Amino acid sequence: MKEERRKPMNTFNFNPNKFFCIAGPCVIEEQVDLLQLANQLKQITSQHSIDFIFKASFDKANRSSISSYRGPGLNKGIKILSEIKKKAGIPICTDVHETSQMETVSSVADIIQIPAFLCRQTDLIVEAAKTNKIVHIKKGQFLAPEDILPIIKKIRSVNDQPIIVGERGSSFGYHNLVVDMRSLIKMKEFDVTVILDGTHSTQLPGAAGDASGGEKKYAKYLCRAATACEVDGLFLEVHPSPAKALSDRETQLTPEEYETILSECKQIRSLIV
Repeated sequence: MKEERRKPMNTFNFNPNKFFCIAGPCVIEEQVDLLQLANQLKQITSQHSIDFIFKASFDKANRSSISSYRGPGLNKGIKILSEIKKKAGIPICTDVHETSQMETVSSVADIIQIPAFLCRQTDLIVEAAKTNKIVHIKKGQFLAPEDILPIIKKIRSVNDQPIIVGERGSSFGYHNLVVDMRSLIKMKEFDVTVILDGTHSTQLPGAAGDASGGEKKYAKYLCRAATACEVDGLFLEVHPSPAKALSDRETQLTPEEYETILSECKQIRSLIV
């Protein structure tokens, strides 16, 4: 018997028709003043009349090396995100890796993110949808754009909330990702909100041996191109000092680089929308 569809329950004023940005550091680092960073990103984003959602992971469960820093863990991480949400007055996005995390995460997160490598995990997706929070599906590097439709149907079997699909590039040989801009247009045909992950798309997976490399200098070009393709928003990882970051140091942006990308994309969007 098919489960009764639940009524949408927006936890914040998400407007899928307005350009927005999900941004923040790859993972919660206790030596980084996350509240200060969140307020700084909020101010930058607001200056360009772009809606802002703060993102940080409490656990990076898919690190390349067993010795890599993963984060403070579920309970401590959610407490930190809750404090940022209250003090900065901003919505929160964070990712889940297990169904057992869903109740705790949904108590704070406004957008629940499904990592790319877990994007086809039915139980995880359905449990995320059951929270009635907006779900952000990061399209796996191994999927064609049309492969995202069955995942969308899994969410829609539970509720009618807006769905965000994030493009983060497709595997192309070893240690490289390529963004096919056609995928952004194709996925929008599924009546979902489509965004570009402009920083993860510049990763070189495994290129550093026990870590991923990256070429973040290309992030601004990918973001410009995606905006010209009428993408609905951007996902960008930002760190106050990327060279010292404990994760994704090769692809995270500085706040200054973040502001430049938003400014350029806002100008492009003004010409096409």
